[in-house]
Amino acid sequence: QVQLVESGGGLVQAGGSLRLSCAASGEIFDGNDMGWYRQVPGKEREVVASITRFSRPYYLPSVKGRFTISRDDEKATMYLQMNSLQPGDTGAYYCNKVVGCGLLLDGCRAPEDSWGQGTQVTVSS
Repeated sequence: QVQLVESGGGLVQAGGSLRLSCAASGEIFDGNDMGWYRQVPGKEREVVASITRFSRPYYLPSVKGRFTISRDDEKATMYLQMNSLQPGDTGAYYCNKVVGCGLLLDGCRAPEDSWGQGTQVTVSS
């Protein structure tokens, strides 16, 4: 059974930090490129950071230098360290596989439409 469990979100002031975690079932994590998706009401879900199965990271330009994505393959867990948070980072964050990404994370999509509950990040100004 595919399982994704996101955690670590919360309410922080601008400039603060959060660390998101994603626990995934082995069938979705092992050998796959993974990503953190952000959804804001009224907008499509977008990938803000991805990490290849070889642990190479890619970032949306707006978060580069502030966010760090990492993965622990033994634990089938992925992380997103978010520093210098801005109100524009507010949204529900989800983790999932990613395919089809360009270098600026354009075109990314999840190959299956199966999602966890997500974790809400709210940044106040």
